[in-house]
Amino acid sequence: MNENIYDLLIIGGGPGGVAAGVYAARKKIKTVLISEHFRGQSAGSSEIQNWIGSTSISGEELAKNLENHLKSYSKDIDIKEKEKVIDIAKENDVFLITTNKAKYIAKTVLITTGSVRRKLQVKGAEEFEGKGITYCATCDAPMFGDMDVVVVGGGNSAFEAVSQLLAYAKNITIIQRSEFRAEPIMIQKILSNPKVKGITNVDLLEIKGDKFVKAITYTDKKTGEIFELPTNGIFVEIGANPSIEFLKDNLVQLDDSAQIIIDSKTQKTSTPGIWAAGDCTDGLYKQNNIAVGDAVKAIEDIYKYLKS
Repeated sequence: MNENIYDLLIIGGGPGGVAAGVYAARKKIKTVLISEHFRGQSAGSSEIQNWIGSTSISGEELAKNLENHLKSYSKDIDIKEKEKVIDIAKENDVFLITTNKAKYIAKTVLITTGSVRRKLQVKGAEEFEGKGITYCATCDAPMFGDMDVVVVGGGNSAFEAVSQLLAYAKNITIIQRSEFRAEPIMIQKILSNPKVKGITNVDLLEIKGDKFVKAITYTDKKTGEIFELPTNGIFVEIGANPSIEFLKDNLVQLDDSAQIIIDSKTQKTSTPGIWAAGDCTDGLYKQNNIAVGDAVKAIEDIYKYLKS
């Protein structure tokens, strides 16, 4: 094992991890950042319009810009690419981190590993991803102005997506395989809008189109009847799985969705010495800009912790 003890070990190379790395380097915190890659969830987006400072930027360009920004501080931070953390253990007052290539010792840990959105598992879903199927209403809603769109999902995130789409889309249909699970007051408010229609108890069958999405077909589970719903876009909000496979033995407290529970003021977890930021946490909102802010907040608190 490398006996070099870092003050901070950052896990993750998305917007949150990069922001944390830049701030840690500027504060001269002895830091190592470990990441399999520098591609966050939005790297596959053809256009991002809500990244502050850029009117429009592709996901690929954003990922490269983040990587270049971090590497401009390579003299002040150790960057370990193409490494995957497989275990974290606490021993006395330090953490032992094992990757697929090496072992590290650190006084503090910041987890910024994000999450993986659950994808539609129906015919045509993979073919039309990025061609009318999107997994981010916040990012892509403006591109569907005055169009008919569908939102797939029935939880709070699905209804929040509808609320964002109301400013742009002509008509919105929200479909769910069972009953809607969002908060009753939210369901009532959204479905009372004349632009919105809700359909429950459906089995999705197929996404149809040519160059772009044109329709979605489904079965009414109560009657068995098959319907084809014309649409210009499909917004998928069926949840996400936090990327925290390396957290074992109840190292930090998780919620029922396996998200890391944090103190929203500081990003601290239930375990002293471990912080978390971004989509892997139980923070209410999931966006690139929010992940960056959360990570910067965590670094400020980590710096205070180390100095005290």
